[in-house]
Amino acid sequence: MTDAGLPRWAWLPFALAMALLVIPLAGLLARAPWARLGELLASERSRDALLLSLATCAASTVICLVLGVPTALVLARARGRWVAAARTLLTVPMVLPPVVAGLALLTTLGRRGLLGQPLAVFGVEIGFTTAAVVVAQTFVALPFLVVSLEGALRTAGTDMERAAARLGASPSYVLARVTVPLVAPAILSGTALSFARALGEFGATLTFAGSLQGVTRTLPLEIYLLRESDTDLALALAIVLLGVSALVVAAAARLGRTHG
Repeated sequence: MTDAGLPRWAWLPFALAMALLVIPLAGLLARAPWARLGELLASERSRDALLLSLATCAASTVICLVLGVPTALVLARARGRWVAAARTLLTVPMVLPPVVAGLALLTTLGRRGLLGQPLAVFGVEIGFTTAAVVVAQTFVALPFLVVSLEGALRTAGTDMERAAARLGASPSYVLARVTVPLVAPAILSGTALSFARALGEFGATLTFAGSLQGVTRTLPLEIYLLRESDTDLALALAIVLLGVSALVVAAAARLGRTHG
């Protein structure tokens, strides 16, 4: 059953879009070395890359939540010409080439960077460390949470928040008990997008953090290095990356429907 307003010609681009997106994934699944998957994933390189990716993605996602929810609230509720400029700056990392993002982080937080050099005087070095991986992931993933949540906040309006404020609730209480439950599906969706984006981050991480096994070599970097020397292991790790990403998005969508 379809909507009566759905034109028949729309099915052709729909089919082409689905083919473009699904067939390559099917090809990946078909080529994967399923018989040796357990053996390949048990290798030291696989474990190091997987554990590092999950740990850094979890950390960057938490940072995205802590910074992103208030940021989206400010952009959705504040007034002034500066809001549009701030929104533009916050969304630039979404379209910035990953290598350029990594270079920006390196020239700012690297050992000889604008902020990295004075920090190095105090013994604080971020570039080419695990912390650099988290920073790079947060830099590219944060806008996804902010953009999706800001849109939900604008759509939800402010009627319920104003009503709670008139009853004497403080702004923080209104945020915790009214605003957050109201836009919980958007928070879940934005969190999933941020985690998935952080999990797949490659260019910025390589440029700013390097590729040291167990320290900065995440799953995408390991897959890139193995694509020619050990194709089977690269495919096995790609399957893991694909599976984790799909599970995160599916779980967030289900939770979003539950709260919706």
